[in-house]
Amino acid sequence: MPIAAVYIPYWTYDAETVTNYKGQRGKYYYTTSRHTRTNSDGKRETYTKRHQHTRWHPASGKIANSFDDVLVLASNSLPRKIADELEPWDLENLVPYQEEYLLGVKAQSYQYDLKEGFKWAKMKIKEELRTKIEEDMGGDTQRIVYINTEYSNIYFKHLLLPIWLSSYRYKDKVYRFLINARTGEVQGERPYSKVKIVLLQILGGVCVTGGFIVFEHFKRKFGLD
Repeated sequence: MPIAAVYIPYWTYDAETVTNYKGQRGKYYYTTSRHTRTNSDGKRETYTKRHQHTRWHPASGKIANSFDDVLVLASNSLPRKIADELEPWDLENLVPYQEEYLLGVKAQSYQYDLKEGFKWAKMKIKEELRTKIEEDMGGDTQRIVYINTEYSNIYFKHLLLPIWLSSYRYKDKVYRFLINARTGEVQGERPYSKVKIVLLQILGGVCVTGGFIVFEHFKRKFGLD
């Protein structure tokens, strides 16, 4: 299948969050034990083993964070996991939408609305929040048992981002791959790891073009929980 250039719809979300959490902070401590064994000369020898243990303490707190341009695929025609691996995009170079940008290039309309997209954005935000909570807890290891996040100052944009799409057949199975037309990042379905090298060779013959298009540039606050 030839490589095709397509503008794919995305949402981006900005938000302020305040998160209350509860859990446990673990601190490592160590003990040693003595054992005996027979060495290669047939003699008995004594050796020590070090054991790691964790002492747990209650931990709770509140953290405030800002999230900027949380990117969400608004198309159901691409594998989301693979499309997410094309990140990061240089969103600082976004330009306003102009019709002539679409001449000769296919563009998809969004298949996930604003509220549905925000559900995916919250999943991404939650993963980042878990990391921030663990940092706030401190200690050597952490257990999170409760998270409650409130969102405010939510803004969004609707984008069209340029992706090269193609597929190939291997042993009677079709594999798809995607190329970030801004950075040249290649991701896809593959039967074995060496295929990425092949895809990169294909990419070498592709003229990476494109420029970001803002299909609709909003800075409008909306009410989502």
